[in-house]
Amino acid sequence: MKIKAIITGATGMVGEGVLLECLRNPDVEAVLLLNRKASGYTHPKLKEILHGDFQHLEAIESQLGGYNACFYCAGISSLGVSKEEYERITYDTTITVAHTLLRLNSDLTFCYVTGVGTDSTEQSRSHWARTKGRTENELLRLPFPAAYMFRPGFMRATPGQRNVLSMYKYFSWLYPIARRVASSYVSTMQEVGLAMIKAVQDGYPKPVLEVRDIVALAHGKVAA
Repeated sequence: MKIKAIITGATGMVGEGVLLECLRNPDVEAVLLLNRKASGYTHPKLKEILHGDFQHLEAIESQLGGYNACFYCAGISSLGVSKEEYERITYDTTITVAHTLLRLNSDLTFCYVTGVGTDSTEQSRSHWARTKGRTENELLRLPFPAAYMFRPGFMRATPGQRNVLSMYKYFSWLYPIARRVASSYVSTMQEVGLAMIKAVQDGYPKPVLEVRDIVALAHGKVAA
């Protein structure tokens, strides 16, 4: 199965890592980046749309059809923003994009990046965990042919990545140790990207993928 994917958030760490995996994978034949600012990447199978407001996509809708996957990696940290702003970007914007892409692409698989600690019950004391859980739940209610919620934890960046959080740079030397002692929370960025591609191609038994599921799917397995 050849994949034509839309990627959001390619100027962030996760989106960039997913982009690099898509560019090197022969089963991904086209990639459309939907960004607010330029990614700086060029490639024969890459196209980029710069658009300032993801809640109003009418002006670019004609360019969003003909895709069978969305790797939604856009988002912000809850630190330093109001609850209202966090909900607007995390929930409102994501669901707006999802509705638009579903209307334009009937066979699209939607892969959404949340994170370890997301609360599907929407009862957590942490506002971010409730909001992410609410977003996951709404995406899973939409009539996509398939939708998968990815919950990565600590990720080792892909060599050559430009957009890596400072904490990951400082603690990357801990990766081999963390992989052994805390495997439920640690993966590589390459595994996240490859797992998304495989989810579109082969599916997965569970709609919500924790770190163990992500690693297993990346290697063609199902987590025990």
